[in-house]
Formats: sequence, structure tokens, C-alpha cells
Amino acid sequence: MSAETMLLLVLGAVAVIVAVRAVADRTGLPAAALLTVVGIVYALLPGPNVALDPHLVLTLVLPPLLYSAALDSSLTAIRRNLRTVVSLSVLLVLVTALVIGAGFALFVTGATLAAGIALGAAVAPPDPVAALSVGRKVGLPPRLITLIQGEGLLNDATALTILTVAVTAAQGEGFSTPAAVGEFTIAAVGGVAAGLVVAYGVRPLRRLRRDPLTSNAISLATPFVAYLLGEAVHVSGVLAVVVAGLVIGHNAPYWTSGASRLQTDAVWRLVDFLLEGIVFLLIGQQLPEVIRGLGQYDTSTVVIAAAITVGSVLLIRPLWLLLTESLPASMHSRLGGDTEGSGKFVGRLSGREIVVLSWAGTRGVISLAAIFTLPLVTDTGAPFPDRDLLLFCAFLAVLVTLVGQGVTFAPLVRALGCRADQADEARLRNEARIAAVEAGLARLDTLQSEEHDAVDDRAIEAMRTQLTTRLDRYRKRLDLLSTAEGGEIPLSPGYEAALRLRRAVIEAERQELLRWRDGARLPDEGLRILERELDHEEGLLPKR
Repeated sequence: MSAETMLLLVLGAVAVIVAVRAVADRTGLPAAALLTVVGIVYALLPGPNVALDPHLVLTLVLPPLLYSAALDSSLTAIRRNLRTVVSLSVLLVLVTALVIGAGFALFVTGATLAAGIALGAAVAPPDPVAALSVGRKVGLPPRLITLIQGEGLLNDATALTILTVAVTAAQGEGFSTPAAVGEFTIAAVGGVAAGLVVAYGVRPLRRLRRDPLTSNAISLATPFVAYLLGEAVHVSGVLAVVVAGLVIGHNAPYWTSGASRLQTDAVWRLVDFLLEGIVFLLIGQQLPEVIRGLGQYDTSTVVIAAAITVGSVLLIRPLWLLLTESLPASMHSRLGGDTEGSGKFVGRLSGREIVVLSWAGTRGVISLAAIFTLPLVTDTGAPFPDRDLLLFCAFLAVLVTLVGQGVTFAPLVRALGCRADQADEARLRNEARIAAVEAGLARLDTLQSEEHDAVDDRAIEAMRTQLTTRLDRYRKRLDLLSTAEGGEIPLSPGYEAALRLRRAVIEAERQELLRWRDGARLPDEGLRILERELDHEEGLLPKR
């Protein structure tokens, strides 16, 4: 493929991603499902197609996506829900892989246990991108968001390790349970250690990271450094990326500047937008490759294999959640149950939350990238057992969950009424704002008690007036939120009017600056500086 053709494909992909995003915003349909369907349609048309290179995906696409998700996650919240996160990201992945492997060995003619486990490992880990994008729009409760995030961050490492062990066994080297457990333990512990090394290795660079451009460069390089370090020492590079992202995201507020955070956040949002869009387009475009090798199998064999794969993916997850959530409270305590900030145990998931969490198990590009890494031949030179059948089953599981569950996820959440208490969250934010302003006023008192001159006195009083005004506004807002009913944020006519007026004033200021620029009274560099000030001011206003 020529460079011009590749450039046209990339530009076409970006155009499609932007168009699909606009359609998704208007219709409420998940962009991930729409992009997958568009990829399938394109794959059926004549013209150049893009084959999925699994090593390229695992090396260049997966690390930045996982790192960005880790930066956006809460290490504290994951710690509080660690038991459920580990249950979903480790134990459930293992159970799913074993059930699919046993199903293939028992019911699919000629299939081996190792090959079935390899398929199970590939389709076991959900890709949370589609579920999270929908979940945030419909207002899922914070605990469910944390569980989906935490599971998606950690399950890939589990699945890829199981896949490696299964492929080794399928190639004729035999399966040893102690060896498999030992390999998994080394990969997991080593991956955590590698991630911590990178996370704390970045800390000495914190002075450099106060510069926004330098901070961006370091941030973009960090996931690849973590992944390559993990792979170089033969441990889980994926887990190294996740751990590095969680630790850095937790500690970065202590030593990064506000300008660096704003710019880094914008860069990672752009990276996510483009990489996720390209990934879902690639999923759809693999259809011809997957279908091509099915001619050698009987229809009954294909149907049985597909039913085992898709059935296991859809059924094991809700059954597992029901089983683990029905354990006695005493067993929850002994297993290290989820805790709140005070150390008290969090209540069990409700029936509605179990249904929502079950339906959030959409599979994605990791499943396809993993299954495409299966070798063509074994160590003996024989074809890898049922490789084409495994590719089809993995693709079907991704398609069914990504499109089927992805499209119906938002209506399901709305129908169940499983939404966050928006008023309670707003109350908590307002209480934090009040505490922050009171800390600022206390610091002013301290500064006033120190040696200063009349100029400092005037500056302190001016700042005190500003902070006192903000404090009064926050307290009035908190009083209004305290009367909220039904979890909805109450409307305040005065507050809404003030927001409308402030936005109108900012827009008028922008237009005046443009007239100055167009009249050659203000250079473009000055316009950009002043526009940035207005943009930041507008960004502080609520979106509503």
C-alpha cells in the first residue's frame, strides 16, 4: 500500500469518526457500535482494506488507551472496591476461559481444551470504552463507574497471560497447572513492580512537568516506557501501564501546574477520540478475514462453537455477579469486602445494579488483537488447531456484545432507573468548594498576621472580599441543594439567569476582540492571549 493510499485511508477514517460522533450525539446511539457497523460496510465494498496487525495494536494502541483510562480513574475508589474489581478482572476472566475451553473440548468436533481456553482468554475481558461512554451520559452511579473502569484496566493483563499459557499448551508443550499459576503470578507481580518503577521514576521530572509542553511529551511517552519495560523483563507490560497510570494520576496533582493539567487533559482526550475511533473501525473491517477460513468446517460445528462462545460470554457474567453478591456478609468480610472511606463495608450490589453491570460487558479490540496473535502453526509444523474457527467465534462475540449490548445499554439503564443521585454529588462538590474557600480565608488571616505594608493590606482586603462573595454564593447554593428531592439538581432562576448573562457577556467580549483584530488594532498574538483568558473563564461555568 502506497504512502498516498495510506494517507487517504487515515484522512477518510478521521472524517468517518467525526461524522459518526456527530450522529451519535444527535441520536444517542453509542459511537463504538456505529463505527463497528461502518467498518463492516466498508469491508464489504471494493477497494483497499486494512488488516488488523495484533502486535501493532498491543504495542502502539493498547498502552496509550489503558494509560489514559488509568489517569482518568480513581486509585482510592478502586482500593475501596478492590474485592469486586479483582473478582471481575481476574477470577471471572479465568472462569470464562475455562468454561469456554471445556465446552469446546466436549462439544466441538476435533477441538482441544488448550485451543478452547485460548479463545476463552481472548473473549473473556470486556472492553469498557463503549459502556463507560454511555454510562457517563446517562449518569450511572459512581460505584458502577468505578467497577467498570477497574475491571477494564486489570482484566487485559489476566486474559493475555492465560492466552500465553494456553497457546504454549496448544503448540504441544503440554499444560501444567503449577507452571501456569507460577507464570501468572510472576507476570502479575512483575507487572505491578515495573509500573511502580516507572511511576516513581517519573517523579524526579516533576520540575520539568510544570512546563505544559514538556509535561505533555513526558505523559505521552510514559505508557510506552512502562509497556516496553514490562515486556523486556518478561512480565505483564499491560499491568505495568495500568499501575503506572493509576499511581501517576493519583500523585500528579501534588506536583503538576494547572496549565500542564489543562493541556495534558486536552491532549489525552484527543488521543482517546482518534485511537478509539480507529480501533472500532478496524474491528468491522476484519469481517472478510474472519469469514474466509470457515469453508473447511461443517455448519453444525460452526453453530455449536459460536453458541458456546457467545452463550458463555453473555451468561457467565450475570451468574458470577449473582453468585459473588449472594455470599454471606461474614464471608465478604473474610475475603476483604469493599469498604467506604470510613472502613465500613459497602452494601451488596442491588438487583438492578447487577443487571446493569452484566450488560456492561461489551468486548472490543483487545479480544480480536489477542485471537489474531494465535500462531499459524504449532512447534511440530502442523496448523494451529481450529485457528479460523476461533477467529470467527471471537469476532462474533465482539460483534454481538459491542453492537447488541452497546445499542441497548442506555435504554436498559434508563428503564431500570439506575442513576446517580445528582443532587447528592452536587452537594458534596459544594461542601468541598466551601472548605477550599475557608482554607483560603484562613491563609489570608495568617498572611495578615505577618509583617506587611499598606499595599499588602489593600491586596489582602480585596482578596478577602472576593473569597467572601464566593463563600456566600456557595452556601446559598448548598442550602438550595439541601432541599432537593428525587436526586435531581433543583433549578435556581437567579443562578440560571446569572449563567446566561455571563455567557452573553463573554461572547460580547470575544466579538469586540475580533473587531479590534480585524481593524488592525490588535495583533493576532494578543488576540489569542485574551481569547485564552475568556476560554478559561467560560470553562469554569457549569455546562448546563
